[in-house]
Amino acid sequence: MLLKIAAVVALALALAGCQTQYQEMSFTGGVSAMPITSDTYRIISRGNGYTDAVTVQDYSLLKAAETTLATGNTHFLLVSGNDATSNTVGQTSGHMQTSVYGNTAYSTYTPGTTYNIVKPGQDLIIKLFNSAKGPVPQGAVAAQEVYNNISPRVVRPKKPAA
Repeated sequence: MLLKIAAVVALALALAGCQTQYQEMSFTGGVSAMPITSDTYRIISRGNGYTDAVTVQDYSLLKAAETTLATGNTHFLLVSGNDATSNTVGQTSGHMQTSVYGNTAYSTYTPGTTYNIVKPGQDLIIKLFNSAKGPVPQGAVAAQEVYNNISPRVVRPKKPAA
């Protein structure tokens, strides 16, 4: 029983390592910010089949905060959000095994398995504000606070050793 629990924990840890990391958009997913106007940005986040939807939401909010701070602003307002999750189907192949006993052959066929793959995604449109330049609208979020709360819990790519 203890061996089964250890195997399940090891598998969970291995799969957690496969989730999309906080990185620029790539074939495995990621996040990017694209300017629409000087104070409005589109944030696009995509995960792979091992990434939780909450992780993609964290990536979107963190990128919004980083973009806000990088442009010299202090707050961002969520103008719109869109669930960009995609669903696909995967299939394992079946296999047949034949054993011969004397003059008789016995075959066993095991069919493949069909499974769902959910790739979470999120698109945001944000508007940037600077509290030093004027009033910030109600509902705007302090970018530094978002950064401080979300940044420690995101998975980032490991930097190569020097």
